[in-house]
Amino acid sequence: MTSIVIPAHNEGRVIGRLLDALLTEAPAPGPDIVVVCNGCTDDTATVAAARGPRVRVVEIPTPSKHQALRVGDEHARGFPRLYVDADVVVGAADVRALADALATGPGLLAAAPGRDIPLTGCAWPVRAYYRVWQLLPAVREGLFGRGVIAVTEPGHARLAALPPLMADDLAASLAFAPGERRVVESARVVVLPPRTWGDLIKRRVRAATSSAELERFQAARASGPMAPAAPQPSARTGTGDLRALLRAQPRLLPGVAVFLVAALAARRGSRKAIRSGDFSTWLRDESSRQG
Repeated sequence: MTSIVIPAHNEGRVIGRLLDALLTEAPAPGPDIVVVCNGCTDDTATVAAARGPRVRVVEIPTPSKHQALRVGDEHARGFPRLYVDADVVVGAADVRALADALATGPGLLAAAPGRDIPLTGCAWPVRAYYRVWQLLPAVREGLFGRGVIAVTEPGHARLAALPPLMADDLAASLAFAPGERRVVESARVVVLPPRTWGDLIKRRVRAATSSAELERFQAARASGPMAPAAPQPSARTGTGDLRALLRAQPRLLPGVAVFLVAALAARRGSRKAIRSGDFSTWLRDESSRQG
C-alpha cells in the first residue's frame, strides 16, 4: 500500500485543495494518507478530518516538521512512501506514476514529480526570478523544491539516517546518487510561488540559511571518523551555470540580474542566523497561501 505523510503546521487555508486532489479519482481504498498536524493553532486538523475516513489525522503539540515526519512514519502503513508538503497540489494519478516509477526503475530509491509553478498574479521580479531558477541544472535534476518526494523502503532507511535539518528536501535529494533518484515528468506537482518580492526574499533567506546548515553538517561528517570517501554533493548554483544559461538564451539577461539581486539579498539576510547558529527560525511566506 502506498502511504502519504503530510506534515502540516497551520495550513488550514490550503490543505483542503491538496487532500481533494489526492482523493479525487483515487480507487478505493486508495493510498494511506496521514496528516500530522504539528503545533497547529488554526483549523488544519478540522479541515483534514472533514475529508473523511480515508484521511487519518494525528496531532502533536510541537511545531516541528522533522518530528511530524517521524510521527507520520510511525503511523504510515506501507511503501512506497510519499512525503508531501501541505501547501502543494499533487493528484492521485501523479502518486500512481511515482509509485510505478519506483516499482519498475532498477536501482531507483527515490523519485519526485515534475514541477509546475503558476506565475500569474506574481510581481514581475518574482516571475523573472522563477523563469531563471527553473532552468538551472541543479533545480531541474534535483528532487528538492517540489514539495513531494517518494521513496522505497530502502530509500526510506536512507532518509531516516539524516539528522533534523531545515533543508530537509535538499538533504533528501543529495542523499541519493543520480542513478538512485529520478524526476518523473509524467507526474506533476503544482508549487505555489510567493506573489511578492518580500516573500520571495523570505524564501531565499530561508534557503541560504538552511543550505549553510547542511554544509556545516557535511563538513562535520567529512572530518569525522566515518568520513565519506567521495566529496560531498552540492546543489549550489555557480556563476558558470548562469553564464551558460545566458549563452543559450540571451533574452534571460534581465531575469539573471533579478536572480543575482535576490541571491545577494538572501546572503545578507541569512548572515545573522548563520553566525548565531539559528537554524530553526522558519521564515514563512504567506502570499502563496492565499487560498
